[in-house]
Amino acid sequence: MPVTANARPFRAKRPAGALLLALAVTAVAGCSGSAASGSGDDKTVKVGMLASVSGTYESVGKDMRDGFTLYLDTHDGKLGGRKAEFTVADEGDGAPTAVPAANKLIKKDRVDVVAGIVGGGSFAAVQPIVTKSKTPLLATGGRPTKTDVDYIWTTSFLSEEPGEAIATYVKNKVDGPVYAIGPDYQGGHDEMRGFTEAFDKAGGELANPNGKTRWTPFPKTTNFTPYFNDIAKTGAKAVYCFYAGKAAIDFVKQYRQSDVADLPLYSAGFLTEGGTLPAQGKAARDIYSVLNYAADLDNETNRAFVADWTAKHDTPPTTYAMSGYDAAAVLDKAVSDAGRDGGKVTSESINEAIGKLGQIDSPRGAWEFSKRTHSPVQKWYLRQVRPDGKQLANVMVQDLATLGR
Repeated sequence: MPVTANARPFRAKRPAGALLLALAVTAVAGCSGSAASGSGDDKTVKVGMLASVSGTYESVGKDMRDGFTLYLDTHDGKLGGRKAEFTVADEGDGAPTAVPAANKLIKKDRVDVVAGIVGGGSFAAVQPIVTKSKTPLLATGGRPTKTDVDYIWTTSFLSEEPGEAIATYVKNKVDGPVYAIGPDYQGGHDEMRGFTEAFDKAGGELANPNGKTRWTPFPKTTNFTPYFNDIAKTGAKAVYCFYAGKAAIDFVKQYRQSDVADLPLYSAGFLTEGGTLPAQGKAARDIYSVLNYAADLDNETNRAFVADWTAKHDTPPTTYAMSGYDAAAVLDKAVSDAGRDGGKVTSESINEAIGKLGQIDSPRGAWEFSKRTHSPVQKWYLRQVRPDGKQLANVMVQDLATLGR
């Protein structure tokens, strides 16, 4: 049954300035550096978050940021018993803005750890920077599978996994071929490949004329009508897609006004996640999606998380917020472990401690890092957009799979 705020008393709202970010920087402590950055200050840990605070995925980046700060706000502004100094840099829409932002965090702000990154293209460009500097990265967005993971940890998922988790379900539910469509950039390619490869393995058939995913230019595509017209000319019995942010709003609204409106729509859960769902309105009703989180999951940690989140926000928490929250939870444990028995807390010692953490207690359910990929071994859930009280919500329908490589 859905989790409500009544599951746990709300925490009182804190003053607007307390640990909540403006677009650029919020410092919990006004220190100039940490032990890892050579200042000799062993009472502060510096975390930089790289996230979209402008552009197509602004809402996604905001939720990641707010999830992280929610953890700080409910843990006295500390990670591992040390004051957390938290800086945000704008990822924008991809590598051209993400790379200089990452360099600023590492070279100028001299952070001990980097968290965040929304887009797959941004990740591919930033990964060599953090690896060369030996700065651990806690990725809170989808991550390509083929990555040098020595300093890379993921609190979200591998980009192929959502589609992989739902592919067999779609094959068994749809009596006929499925049309695959997604955005033409690295993250879109990874997300859609996860579905199409698993769908083919399950014996499914794509309705696309060439048997391959149809790509829409990113981020400039705002009119999807021509693509829907093409889908209507095929024998498709359903559609599977990956879109997020503003593109997801445009896609869903236009889908319901098109000649394919009656075809069942399946997606990676980002299509209807967060602020996109209220903006889509009734057009989103009945859409099925796959995700590693749903706000109505019934476990103690999620009830607390939902109560704390809804005390501050008008909408339920998203997977992006949960992933940011879990990144802070991981660092809380790792920093504590690194500093135990007088140990020095540095980028290197934090990275080593993360690898030894074991299970993480999370709103999504307990998970742990894969030893091989440094990504979560976790459950995936089927959700459907349904009325929940007076509003539409992504309601959890069933477990789909446990993935982790």
